[in-house]
Amino acid sequence: MTPDATTPDPRRLPWRRRERGGHRGGHGLPLWTVPPALLGVMFLVLPLVGLLVNVPWTAVPVQLRAPDVRSALYLSLICPIGSTLIAIVLGVPLAWLLARGRFPGRGLVRGLVTLPMILPPVVGGVALLYAFGRGGLVGRWGYREFGISLPYTTLGVMVASAFVSMPFLVLAVEAGIVQTGVRYEEAAETLGAGRLMVLRRITLPMLAPSLGAGATLCWARALGELGATLTFAGNLSGTTQTTPLAVFIALQTRPQDAVVLSLVLFVLSLGALLALRDRRMVGNP
Repeated sequence: MTPDATTPDPRRLPWRRRERGGHRGGHGLPLWTVPPALLGVMFLVLPLVGLLVNVPWTAVPVQLRAPDVRSALYLSLICPIGSTLIAIVLGVPLAWLLARGRFPGRGLVRGLVTLPMILPPVVGGVALLYAFGRGGLVGRWGYREFGISLPYTTLGVMVASAFVSMPFLVLAVEAGIVQTGVRYEEAAETLGAGRLMVLRRITLPMLAPSLGAGATLCWARALGELGATLTFAGNLSGTTQTTPLAVFIALQTRPQDAVVLSLVLFVLSLGALLALRDRRMVGNP
């Protein structure tokens, strides 16, 4: 059908001309965004470059063999793993409840679960003391009945790190559960599969990418935890002094040790980032 002569041609409208003229960068990219974007990259990258430039590379092997450094590295290897295991045991059922449960106050529960992500770590450590310390709400009963005391212990480091890092795992797993839905599980049940088989053959394999990503985020957050650990578990060399705490202490008297330990944390964090960008982990084709 021939368009009416009074109908304006959309290609000749003024806003079309302005749109073409305002995006000369191609693919809808305004050129004015380029300078601040470059400054943003420099702002984030320059501190890392400054760290790498000041690493005493020839002294790294010697400093890594120092007893205090080795104990801090060992605790930073063990404690994040323990924190991640705690988060998986408690966080996966919680994510399932938030994803598929329908109950009053569900939004409030989700808000409380994610609160440690934005809560100042020092405040989290104080809260842990009043909950699990010897005089805390639960800690006093555990100490009186079983002689269990979490503060200033290696297990206390794991608990403090799990408190601040578990929300990352819960949100990742919850998103995975919501995304997968229930249609495949229902189809398997209609074909005669039992609940255990559905869980083992359908649900868990489909959740594996989300669980892997959540566990990696949880581990990385626990690796860099400082405030809650220092407040709840202290800074005891060989017992609770993880690598971030060792960096904080060494920076005051032994800057080279602090730089070397920071380099180790940098490499581990980079490894976690590369793992998260793995297409198999995030579930991309």
